[in-house]
This record gives sequence, C-alpha cells and structure tokens, in this order.
Amino acid sequence: MSKRIRVEEDTHAALSALKGDDETFDALLTRLLEERRERVRDGAGLWDGTGAAEKAREARTEMKRGVGNR
Repeated sequence: MSKRIRVEEDTHAALSALKGDDETFDALLTRLLEERRERVRDGAGLWDGTGAAEKAREARTEMKRGVGNR
C-alpha cells in the first residue's frame, strides 16, 4: 500500500536533484536509506580495541563524582 508524504518545496527540489532520471522517488528514498545504513555499519566497531569506551566510562564516572561533591 502506498503512502503520501508532504515535503516543503526546497526539500522536493533537493530530492529531485539527487534522483536519477529513471529513478522513482520511492527508489531514491530506499537508496538513500540503504546508503545511510551502510555508513552506520561501516562505522560500527570503529573504536574496538582502542580502549576508548572504557576511558569514556571512566571520565563519565569522574565527572559524576565531581558533580556530587558540589
């Protein structure tokens, strides 16, 4: 079942500029969403093995302690 969505004229113009000649707006939106998902997947695990997550947790804990002492 198809749905309609309203977009501002400038949004429509921007999407039209991204759309291929033989591409539907549905196909365009599907492509843009998939490209976004791929970028997120590519970045997943980027910090593995760096210790960054643990350092961030430690910094957060330290900041919480500092706030509690005021």
